Amino acid sequence: MASWGDFEAAQPEFARRARKLLTTRKHLTMATLRRDGSPRISGTEVQFEGDDLRIGSMPGARKAMDLRRDARVAIHGPTHDPGKNGRWRGEAKIAGRAVELESNDDSHAFRIDVDEVVITQLNAARDRLVIESWNPARGYRKDERA
Repeated sequence: MASWGDFEAAQPEFARRARKLLTTRKHLTMATLRRDGSPRISGTEVQFEGDDLRIGSMPGARKAMDLRRDARVAIHGPTHDPGKNGRWRGEAKIAGRAVELESNDDSHAFRIDVDEVVITQLNAARDRLVIESWNPARGYRKDERA
């Protein structure tokens, strides 16, 4: 696992683009694991604070209870339909583990330790999918698929 700051230090340009895609809208989607292991999809917001990527939750929310039980989380950035020119900005995703920083009567706060960051977009000709990814063990990769 790595902090967001570790990711930024390793891949500054890729991290800049991922952050931009993650913050184009306020609401993102995240997946946690229920007690029985099945997935739960919830809305979330992200904040970048120093070297940390953070999420919050209302007190006692199911997603917070999921993360306390099993810290694995996936966050999917907002998506956008292609504009009038057919251009698609792409989308960013993060997989990692949530570390609870604070819990009180008002909220839960979690730092997300990063296991993988992915950006998916189209190539310049708009005829192939480009998948860029980074994780702390293997570093950066870029693949194209028809």
